[in-house]
This record gives sequence, structure tokens and C-alpha cells, in this order.
Amino acid sequence: TGKRLIMNIEKAIDLLSNGESDERMSGFIKYYANKLWAEYNEYLMNEIVVIENKVKELPIVIPNASIRKPYNAIVSIPCEEMTDITLSGLTEEVQGLIIEKQEDGKSFKISGTPKESGTFDVTLRYKYRGLSVERPYLERMLQIIINPDPRDLWKDIPVPEDIEYPKDNTAKEYVKVAALSDGTPQKDIVAASKRGRSHAQEGKPRDDDFRLYHDEKTNWYVIAVADGAGSAPYSREGSRIACNVAVEHCKEQLADSENFDDDINLYHLDQKSEAAGKAISADIYKIVGNAALKAHKAIAAEAQPKGRKTKEYSTTLLLAICKKYDFGWFVASFWVGDGAICLYNQDNETAMMLGMPDEGEYAGQTRFLTMPEIFSDSNKFYQRMNCRIVPDFTALFLMTDGVSDPKFETDANLKSYDKWNELWADLKENGVELTDDNEEAANQLLNWLDFWSPGNHDDRTIAILY
Repeated sequence: TGKRLIMNIEKAIDLLSNGESDERMSGFIKYYANKLWAEYNEYLMNEIVVIENKVKELPIVIPNASIRKPYNAIVSIPCEEMTDITLSGLTEEVQGLIIEKQEDGKSFKISGTPKESGTFDVTLRYKYRGLSVERPYLERMLQIIINPDPRDLWKDIPVPEDIEYPKDNTAKEYVKVAALSDGTPQKDIVAASKRGRSHAQEGKPRDDDFRLYHDEKTNWYVIAVADGAGSAPYSREGSRIACNVAVEHCKEQLADSENFDDDINLYHLDQKSEAAGKAISADIYKIVGNAALKAHKAIAAEAQPKGRKTKEYSTTLLLAICKKYDFGWFVASFWVGDGAICLYNQDNETAMMLGMPDEGEYAGQTRFLTMPEIFSDSNKFYQRMNCRIVPDFTALFLMTDGVSDPKFETDANLKSYDKWNELWADLKENGVELTDDNEEAANQLLNWLDFWSPGNHDDRTIAILY
């Protein structure tokens, strides 16, 4: 058989040679061999392209990951013809992710906690059954997207040094009130204020402000919180003036509070008494009402010599005074604008709002202390003042809308005890230790103000008497 094959080949060569010389015959064979190999290679390449296109069309998806968030995904390869499959390109050292091949040989587990954001290539290598010639591996490039933390995208641009009315980006204070002579602890005050991300993004100053005071002699507490309007160019000064002037006025009025104390005691004995009610109303107007009016006038006095409109200093004002008596606590307040003032009591599961946020002419608008109409209607002005007598409370909160908006979302939620209880738990769970005489609470509260809430990046200020 072998001899016959050789003879046949020789005959074929003779026929092809057509009597030509060996040299020409050699060239002829070489020419056609090269031509056939080229055609064969082109055939193989076309076959590979067809296979690669089939594999590219397979629905192989690697779900997106997020930086610093635990990730666990299974990537399946839905093709029986693919064999010896590998997936590579991610490492624990670089991306914080590892790839593990599963027992079925057709799926891979990607897990870990991403360290770096970006788009990363992942190489799928495989062999394919039915390919005419053996090739080491074919490849398809996949990608995994690791999303950045939205907080990392915010800039923290310094405020220009030569700005008028400079203000620190943050503020904090702790007012430690000594225990009574019998050792009974008294409530302390803590407050913190932080420039919002939206302001930091544009290099703008903090517009919020606050002021705290405790009179060691009379035991009156005074707290003021203000939110300067973002649309008003000098609102940062408006909020500072509002807090300082309002608290100073209350401080002066409460330095000698014997008559006020007497009226409060009478009011406690008979809150339905018309005479006692009128006396308390007059006292509250004299103290917190006039505090607001003085703050309004002080802002106007700052604006007018500079040839500016008072509204360029627009600010809200939340003001509260309170004192403990034998029968419990007396609390009075004044409120103009948004934000929240609330007496929260965990023991009896109550949350008592001392007013409600103002609503302007359109969504997102509010009222400001700088508006003349706040004081022109005496009936409406009186409605901005409030007083309560309660046996005790867990905390008195005053906050700007930079805190109340993300934590409560709606005015209806501001009236919900459950939502205030959630806030109290939130503070504790995130490192704010509201325990007696804990002066470190000021730092803890300032850190807490950095909480993340999508779409809520305004200045944040909160004061807590607890």
C-alpha cells in the first residue's frame, strides 16, 4: 500500500511537472503550498472570529461594586462549548477583590471590599470545542465598575481669607452645669455647627450660628440657633447677630427673674387662670419676643450704614429659655423660619414641638427674622412664642433645617415621637455620648454632623439641652 501511494504521488508530480525542470517544479510547489496555507490560515481566523463574536454576544455581566462596601457576586458563563475557563485581572492588594472559580467550572465568585474606584478590565480566557485547530486560549475582555463614594466627589474649598464677616467652618461648645449641693446632677448643653458640603464645594462660608448660656445664679438656660439664608450674601453675619443679640437680651432679663419666677409659679398652680395666663404672656413677650425684635433691629443697624438692604442679612431664629422648678420645667420659645425645636421625653414617649416650620410663598421658601412683616401683625407675632410646663424631659432640641430635613423629611414626621426616638438612638449609635458632664460630647456631636444624606448638603447646626 505504501509503495502504491508513493507511485501515485510520483505520477501526480510527473503530471504537474509537465516536463519542467526540477527547479521550476520546486518553485511551483512552494508557490501553491504558500497559497494554500494562506487560505487555510484565513479560514481558521474567520472561524475564530465567528467563535469570538458568539462569545461576545453571551450575556456575561459583572455587577457594579462600590468603594469600601462589601461586594459578593457570581459571574456565570452560559456556554457549554467553552472549556478550561479562567477569569483574571482583580487582586486583593490592588482592587480589594478576589476571583474564585466555582466547582461547576462555568462560574466565578468575585468578593471582597473594594479599595479603589474606577473601571477595571477582567480577562475571560477559554478554549472552544469544535475549533478546527488547537489554540492555547481565546479571550474576551470584561469590565467591572467600582463606583466612588459620593462623599469623595465633594470638594472642600477654603473660604477666601479677605472675606467680609469671616466665620469658622465649624463651631462647637459644651456648657457644663455643676451638680446641686445635694449631688443631684443638672442638665448640660452641647452644640455644634458645620459648614455644609454645598458651601464647601464653592468655597463659601458657613451661614449657620448658635449661642448657649447658663446663669449659675438663677439657673436659667438660654439657647439660640440661626440659619442664614443661602441666597443672602451676608446672612452669616445676620445669623451671628441674631443669636448674640437675642441671648444677650435674655441674659439681661433673666439676671433678676424673681417676678418672672413668681408668675411662673402662679401659672403652674392654675394654667386656666386668665390673669396668670396674661402675666406669663407679657413676660414671654418681654423676654423672648423683645429678644427677637432687638435682633431684628440690630441686623438692620448693621446693614443700613453700609447702604445694604436688611434682607441681604436674612436669617431664621430659634430661641428657647428654660428653668427647673420644684414642680418641673418651664420652657418658653420664639421661632421664625424652618428647622425644629422639640421637647423629647423618652420616659413617657412624647415629642412636643414648640412651633412648626414657616412656609413661604413657594416650596423651599421660609420666613426670616429680617422680614418687617414678622413684627407688624401682633397676633401672628404672639403665635411665634410658646411656653410649656413639663415634669421633666430627656432632651430639648434646637436645630436648623440642615439637620431636620434629612432626619425628618416632612413636617408631619416632626410631630412623631418615633422619629425623635430614632434621632436619639442615631446620636448614641454614632458616638455621641450624651451623659452627664461629658465635655467630649461637643467633638462627638461635631463629628456626627458629617452624616451622609443624599441631596441634603446644607449647613448643619444642632443644640441639645439634656
